[in-house]
Amino acid sequence: MSRPSTAPDVVEKALATAQASPAHAGTCVVVREESGVNLRWAANTLTTNGVTSGQSVTVAAAVRTAAGVSVGVLTRRGVGADDVAALVEDAQAAAATAPPAEDAADLVTGQTGPDWTEPAPVSGPDVLARFAEGLGEALARARGQGRELFGFAEHGVRTTWLGTTAGTRRRHVQPQGTVELTGKSHDRARSTYVGRATRDFTDVDAAALDAEIEQRLAWQARRVDVPAGRYDTVLPPTAVADLMVYAYWSSDARSAHEGRSVFSRRGGGTRVGDRLTDVPLTLYSDPAEPGLETEPFVLTEASSPFASVFDNGMPVGRSTWIEDGVLAALPTTRHTAALTGLPVQPAVDNLVLTGRDASGDLADVVRGVDRGLLVTCLWYIREVDPTTLLLTGLTRDGVYLVEGGEVTGAVTNFRFNESPVGMLSRVGAVGRTEPALSREWGDYFPRTAMPPLLVHDLNMSSTSQAS
Repeated sequence: MSRPSTAPDVVEKALATAQASPAHAGTCVVVREESGVNLRWAANTLTTNGVTSGQSVTVAAAVRTAAGVSVGVLTRRGVGADDVAALVEDAQAAAATAPPAEDAADLVTGQTGPDWTEPAPVSGPDVLARFAEGLGEALARARGQGRELFGFAEHGVRTTWLGTTAGTRRRHVQPQGTVELTGKSHDRARSTYVGRATRDFTDVDAAALDAEIEQRLAWQARRVDVPAGRYDTVLPPTAVADLMVYAYWSSDARSAHEGRSVFSRRGGGTRVGDRLTDVPLTLYSDPAEPGLETEPFVLTEASSPFASVFDNGMPVGRSTWIEDGVLAALPTTRHTAALTGLPVQPAVDNLVLTGRDASGDLADVVRGVDRGLLVTCLWYIREVDPTTLLLTGLTRDGVYLVEGGEVTGAVTNFRFNESPVGMLSRVGAVGRTEPALSREWGDYFPRTAMPPLLVHDLNMSSTSQAS
């Protein structure tokens, strides 16, 4: 099997093959090349490390049928030069038997980006070298203090080439890394977690992460019995990200317009323009957000309520979803914008929540609580009711009692029932926004920045023995 010399070669050969078909109605080709490095440790000992690499090719082929325009999408790995034509023909064959695509449209016209022919940069062990050195010191410190550290760090670079038969040739390089660290007491009676996302690990301080673990385990030295109920609850940026990412994923304009989401207006239409909270919170996405940069154009391998393959290559800028507490926009494609009457507002692969004039860190927000809880981590979040976005889930690895503005002990885990949209109206304090890794969804959506929040009357519906 021979392999084309470059990803652009694959794109051009696939597009040429697609256009030779008499039924051709537009084709998008996405080539991804990925490289990565990882490090794993358990019980204060490094256990594994590795490097990875791979390539995939996706063809989204639109063909004309007797019923309209249909789309077939196929993705394969290890595609050689001799395999490209077969991949395109199989995608077109799949399209020929598919129902018409309701979002069918002319592809977005585009041009060739200046970096189109540049090769893919790669990740490697050097990226983790400084972090690994700091981690070694943290593991030694934990051994000396009767603590155990477990975790995983990884870094990767994904380079994507997008080509379409409408002339688009765009390349995007996405570096991304995460580190997740769990600390336990030797008797495993105490456990806590911290996580970070990064582009290059230059901003990850292993000693600072370990210090956070050490402090939270120390808080758990005292256990306090607290029943289920509604509590003023401080959520750190990680837990806020868990909730706001799910709200973002539930915000497509079509579901709202059709009365199927929390953003639907009773009687019809969407809630765009409605005030969600009196607190001046702003939720936005911006491909140029420092530290959270992502592709500045539509890049999708399949159509969904959030993206259309026919929009591939469309420029994407900043989108403000909530502005000073008012629902300002919902993600649309060209197709769903026409259905809903809203502007075209493509989804972006990052999310930032800020409070106007907000300052102070998590400790400052805790200092403002007379009696309540600090919930450092949420887990196993599931949807109960899409029309209110009621979610249920568990707390995990650290729930603390706050009295007089100080953490005074650890309490049991809880099952919670809460709507991330409904809770916005009960926000009592907002801290400074900082990069945050959602523990539940960080594998899929790591580029978030959130503030710590104080939420009044957060519903801890029952206690849980889960740990």
